[in-house]
Amino acid sequence: MTAAVTLISGDGIGPQISDAAVRVLEAAGAEVDWDHQLAGMAAIERGFGPLPDETFDSICASKVALKGPLTTPIGEGFRSINVALRKMFDLYANVRPAKTLLSGGRYNDIDIVVIRENTEGLYVGVEHFIGMEKDPQAAAESVMIVTRYGAERIVRFAFEYAIANGRRKVTLVHKANILKCTQALFLDAGRRVAADYEGRVEFEDRIVDNTAMQLVMDPYQFDIIVTENMFGDILSDEASGLIGGLGLAPGANIGKDAAIFEAVHGSAPDIAGQGIANPSALILAGCMLFDHVGQSEVAARTREALVSALGSDVRTRDLGGTATTQEFADKIIGELK
Repeated sequence: MTAAVTLISGDGIGPQISDAAVRVLEAAGAEVDWDHQLAGMAAIERGFGPLPDETFDSICASKVALKGPLTTPIGEGFRSINVALRKMFDLYANVRPAKTLLSGGRYNDIDIVVIRENTEGLYVGVEHFIGMEKDPQAAAESVMIVTRYGAERIVRFAFEYAIANGRRKVTLVHKANILKCTQALFLDAGRRVAADYEGRVEFEDRIVDNTAMQLVMDPYQFDIIVTENMFGDILSDEASGLIGGLGLAPGANIGKDAAIFEAVHGSAPDIAGQGIANPSALILAGCMLFDHVGQSEVAARTREALVSALGSDVRTRDLGGTATTQEFADKIIGELK
């Protein structure tokens, strides 16, 4: 069945890697009707706001989107367009897998999934300056917001993801030893949810700084990590470093009624237009999308071809090769079976 998908090419390297991802996914047999929409600087340059109504309406209709990296304008519009999208559609679960696809690094056979609460914590953006004497910005204050509802639903999502994907363990990461209200609430809510899955999925909790160290000392002890917003942002980037970097790191933002899939990395304006960006992360995000819409054969075929291409000498510069974005996409297409 053909899937209607909103496609936001994005800014910087976004259009080039989006084009590569679309070509690869269609070559793999994706049955898809792309609805091309604008956001970020690309939208502003055409006289729209950073998130046009047409883009919002398209996602409302399709309920699924593939999004390239966006540049948030400085001094206007949303604090972050990505955060705005997550709030608008209540995309509370950010799923970021880190799986070894390219051998020869410090670690092999890494397979970790970081599940990050996407709508609460420090990233809610409740902050302000405090004036003192003649300095209007003498101090600044940010508020971390954690609700029992939000904590319970993200931990339950992690356990349900574990069961659906045959995973063995969920590690809840927190800082409850210091933040005895917000993080203690997150931990308590998580433990209560974990009790419902006792005997089916192993559970543990760890302090965030120890987790960060253990990820590089012995990453094989981790399976699924579930944590709050900022910790998840940091730990998922660290996990991507175990597998070769952000160029191989996809992400999914999932809510009850919609889902947006994206590359974890940014718009990389320093190499925009040069045709050298690695499209792998967005291609892998596309694989997650097609798993989500019931076209898992397309996703599996694409992943297999990508792994074969990564094992060749046709790779982009960030992975030690000399191939352009399009040459690498062509190589993946040639490996499709």
